[in-house]
Amino acid sequence: MTNFGYTLMTEQSGPRELVRYAQKAEDVGYDFEVSSDHAFPWLESMGHAPYAWTVLGAVAQVTSTVELMTYVTCPTIRYHPAVVAQKAATLQILSEGRFTLGLGAGENLNEHIVGERWPAVGERQDMLEEAIHIIRALESGDVVTWEGTHFRVDQAKLWDVPDGGVPIGVAVSGAKGIERFAPLGDHMITTDPVPELVQGWNEHHQGAPSRKIGQIPICWDPDEDAAVARAHDLFRWFAGGWHVNADLPTPASFDSASQFVRPEDVAESIACGPDLDRLAESVRPFLDAGFTDIAIVQVGDEGQDRFLDEAAGPLLEKLRAL
Repeated sequence: MTNFGYTLMTEQSGPRELVRYAQKAEDVGYDFEVSSDHAFPWLESMGHAPYAWTVLGAVAQVTSTVELMTYVTCPTIRYHPAVVAQKAATLQILSEGRFTLGLGAGENLNEHIVGERWPAVGERQDMLEEAIHIIRALESGDVVTWEGTHFRVDQAKLWDVPDGGVPIGVAVSGAKGIERFAPLGDHMITTDPVPELVQGWNEHHQGAPSRKIGQIPICWDPDEDAAVARAHDLFRWFAGGWHVNADLPTPASFDSASQFVRPEDVAESIACGPDLDRLAESVRPFLDAGFTDIAIVQVGDEGQDRFLDEAAGPLLEKLRAL
């Protein structure tokens, strides 16, 4: 059975709104909620970037059943992996075991703020691998000292360690990443509905069966033209793809890179409008590829309450019917 989730999109909503949306999404019946972890929005028109970990701490207190996840946190530049380990352990305790730590190699957009250079992708993956080892070691509750290629840890210890630790999902985008991270992670995270990614993860993953967690944007609105216009205004960066999106440093860069993306281009890649059957059908590539979990992004803060009040429940029924 496929699980369906709701995305807390920190780039487009303020912290109080996100907590309210999280509570509503649980009431509607979504199985899990994922939160982005950004220092900048993709485009200035999105207008927000609250601290995801504070938001998730509040969400853990206003919800009781829905699973929570970072989608995703980069534990290598803006955050030291020892700090991520402490945050994840604390959130797991606050949520009473409902949290999964989603990790990835990061985007320049968010990591440049600390003034460090932006490494090439191979080095970023080296850093991510080392960070995962550090986080795993600390979640044992032992004192950890680490002298690695990229990180040092001096007699660190987590004093509040959740029973069972924290499951780790790792964001991957190709065969090399899967071969490297499937043995290290508990679950796979990717935004590309490619069957080969699922198959490759299954081949290389060790231990208990893992989840394959995807994400897809939609833009529900009673007026299809309004939905397309909103998706174009806020999500035209989506057309760039991972290899472009990872390296651009500022919202102005994304605005420049997406200046020739037309509303009709966005409408071809993001299901827009009031037709719930069409919106639900847009997730089918993930189902066909073998994903176990699919998180929905409703584009835009404007109309988010109305989406959750009027459309999210009926949409969830149609998703489950697929």
